[in-house]
Amino acid sequence: MRILQLHSDFIEYKPIKKEIVMAEKAEPKAQRFEDIVVLFVAVEEGDNEGVAKNAIEEIRTNLDKLKAKRVLIYPYAHLSSNLAKPSDALNVIKALEKYAKDSGLEAYRTPFGWNKQFTIAIKGHPLAEQSRTFHPTEEAKEAKPEEEKVSEAIKAEEKLKSTWYVLQPNGKLIPVDEFDFSKHENLSKFARYEISKVRAVQQMPPHVTLMKRLEIADYEPASDPGNFRWYPKGRLIKSLLEQYVTEETIKYGAMEVETPIMYDFNHPSLADYLNRFPARQYVLKSEEKELFLRFAACFGQFLIMHDTQFSYRQLPLRIYELTRYSFRREKSGELAGFRRLRAFTMPDVHAFCADLQQAKTELATRFKLCMHVLEGIGFSKDDYELGVRFTKDFYAKNKSFILSLVKLHKKPVLVEMWEKQFFYFIFKYEPNFIDNQDKASALSTDQLDVENAKRYEITFTDAEGKKKYPLILHCSPSGAIERVVYALLEGAYKDQQKGKPPMLPLWLAPTQVRIIPISDQFEKAAEELAKQIEANSIRVDVDDRPLTMQKKVREAETEWVNYIVVVGKKEIDSGILPVRDRKSGKIRPMKLDELLKTIKQETENKPFKSLSLPKLLSNRPQFYG
Repeated sequence: MRILQLHSDFIEYKPIKKEIVMAEKAEPKAQRFEDIVVLFVAVEEGDNEGVAKNAIEEIRTNLDKLKAKRVLIYPYAHLSSNLAKPSDALNVIKALEKYAKDSGLEAYRTPFGWNKQFTIAIKGHPLAEQSRTFHPTEEAKEAKPEEEKVSEAIKAEEKLKSTWYVLQPNGKLIPVDEFDFSKHENLSKFARYEISKVRAVQQMPPHVTLMKRLEIADYEPASDPGNFRWYPKGRLIKSLLEQYVTEETIKYGAMEVETPIMYDFNHPSLADYLNRFPARQYVLKSEEKELFLRFAACFGQFLIMHDTQFSYRQLPLRIYELTRYSFRREKSGELAGFRRLRAFTMPDVHAFCADLQQAKTELATRFKLCMHVLEGIGFSKDDYELGVRFTKDFYAKNKSFILSLVKLHKKPVLVEMWEKQFFYFIFKYEPNFIDNQDKASALSTDQLDVENAKRYEITFTDAEGKKKYPLILHCSPSGAIERVVYALLEGAYKDQQKGKPPMLPLWLAPTQVRIIPISDQFEKAAEELAKQIEANSIRVDVDDRPLTMQKKVREAETEWVNYIVVVGKKEIDSGILPVRDRKSGKIRPMKLDELLKTIKQETENKPFKSLSLPKLLSNRPQFYG
């Protein structure tokens, strides 16, 4: 059983629609509870009344500390992918309610089997958000079917002991509870999110609505949760990002390779590595083999390097793959649009270094690469906060190196210091985007790996002709491509909340220029103008639909088109185009050459792809809505 416990100022919910046949009777009207502890509960296979009793006993003790006596039991299947049968789940939920009342709590319960709409306000104290897992009795465990394979690293991560600090560019390392966050709101949100370790999602993130409305992507109901269908506009955006990150990584000096997406679970090196990486795997069987779907490009690249002969003269040696796809079987309750998903596209570049000094130099180079890539995509340093993690021993010996990265960032950073090494890496950094729900998501990363060269028997020849194990760096300059789209959409939503026009960077806009003829007699002229613009590698379309000009302009604005040009007799005769500039919100009189020059300057050094939809809007299907 998994329970997300939220000490709340209030929760208001309304049953919307039955999800299962055996749903309980309920009135479709709003219910509100004030000053209450909400228990979002997922009942898992094998759970029984004993689990419910144990859960209430522990929760009751915790509520005494909160001086709270009111609870709302809220069935919430999204916290687990290993759910009990509905009939069994309902029995356990009822047992929870019974034991809660028997223990002296004022207990309430939402109806079981319904899709519900809810609003919640969580209190601000450190214990307001807590996540718990309760296991069945020994008897139930014995009867339980085989569970998913979980790496030892995940188990270690749950027990991981660390200390949190804020490291300032001046070198001061301040315990997180002593740092003044008054001028660092996003860093404060980042710290709360990381320290709480609560990853479950209670509300739909704004980018999910936007990705659907803008016809970028949507969930694929015929697939596993966390897998998406990409519409033409979304595929264009995604492919441009893939191309840009790949080009910048190759400029950095990486050699591009391609490797399989599935591997033998029992391969000695792979099996050992799986237990050192904190991720859940998809497992499948083929003939007599048990295979897993990769969660990064590490396996394939390491196996290539195992068979490669190289010397210290070629170091640092860099290889790269854009994985389409990588797979991680994230918990269903943590899945949230593009922020956290199960199949994703990961740019993955490894560097093999002769020693720690070379590794630190390379880490600094790659840190600059990550900052450059994020800036090129359209993020400023105000859009993300830096997290740095390392062992206590690594910090003691490498303070000046760590501080050099913080100085490059030019802002205080969140630090997690581990008492000892838990994983295969001893140092990593991650720029994190903070979204509209105060959730943090890594946009890029790099790790200092001190184990896998030996595990995979990857060696190089040193200056004396001896075989040595290199240090390995694991970097994703942009993080998952899907997560980049998430951050761009969430950022646009933030702008909208501030009264700014939401938009994508011009180089990523599916339509960069839209031509709108005042009436159908100017459609040919509009098409001729579009041809001239298109010849300059600019994505342009023409709204030739039988709608009013005003409606066409409004729809272009709701599609976030960056430049809108209305064409009639006056514009054709004068050659002066009234260009609606989305960024400035103004209409700018421009000649065609001036418009072309402006767009070229805005998209300089970025990849280009042609329009992925029919140029005439009348020929386009509607993919969503």
